[in-house]
Amino acid sequence: MNGFPRVVRTVTELRQFVQSSRAQGKTIGLVPTMGALHHGHLSLISEISKHVDLPIVSIFVNPTQFGEGEDFETYPREEEADLEKLADTGTALVYAPDAHEMYPPGDITTVSVGGITDRFEGAARPGHFDGVATVVSKLLLQCLPDAAIFGEKDYQQLAVIRQFVRDLAVPVDILGGPIIREADGLAASSRNAYLSETGRKVAGQLNVILAGLVAEIVAGGSIEQAEQTATNALLVAGFNTVDYVAVVDPATLEPITVVNRSARVLTVARIDGVRLLDNMAINVPR
Repeated sequence: MNGFPRVVRTVTELRQFVQSSRAQGKTIGLVPTMGALHHGHLSLISEISKHVDLPIVSIFVNPTQFGEGEDFETYPREEEADLEKLADTGTALVYAPDAHEMYPPGDITTVSVGGITDRFEGAARPGHFDGVATVVSKLLLQCLPDAAIFGEKDYQQLAVIRQFVRDLAVPVDILGGPIIREADGLAASSRNAYLSETGRKVAGQLNVILAGLVAEIVAGGSIEQAEQTATNALLVAGFNTVDYVAVVDPATLEPITVVNRSARVLTVARIDGVRLLDNMAINVPR
């Protein structure tokens, strides 16, 4: 296993590594993942390596962010394959705790973020962001990194993490990693593996239709009309349902009716029983 990063499974081992590294003057970056790594995850390691000396990758399928009927039991767990993908990426350490280490007996504290979690994914998946905020809080406190990075594909998640880190004065820089896309533009995701061959072809239209919405708004079109046009186009393209297409303020995620500064369009569309998330920046010329 030459080139494979070292794996630790306890908070004690993790903190020993961090303490020793800091004693050598090294800075630490954390890349939290649920495993089933793909090139989107690897891009986050590459990006955070520009900011810190030692990237740490955590692998933990977090049960508290899955709702009833979601895919916790079937979510891919491929640690050996993940370690192979991490070989020679510059990953200094892999932290792979089990559920007992992350949520020991008697653990009752949770982190809840109001407001920004009330709509979109928060409304569709009750309790999801409590699970995300709690596990990310634990990871940040267990590792105490200088910086941590999260992909912009899960844009609401990134906004929620930035909110509670700011509110709780957690001393860490939260970085956003650009969305990594497949050749046809579909945002890279571990759940893309669930798509059928036909569904995968349809899925490639998601970012194309979003780009059309962005172009329509930049050209001065109505936000409400552009959202409806995109929704209709997704259904015509073959998506089974569209949960939402919404143009929002990029920081607060409040829906907006006029774009006179930077904005973000968020969407979730479903095909083959898979919820596909995507988003795109809207930059209006001044």
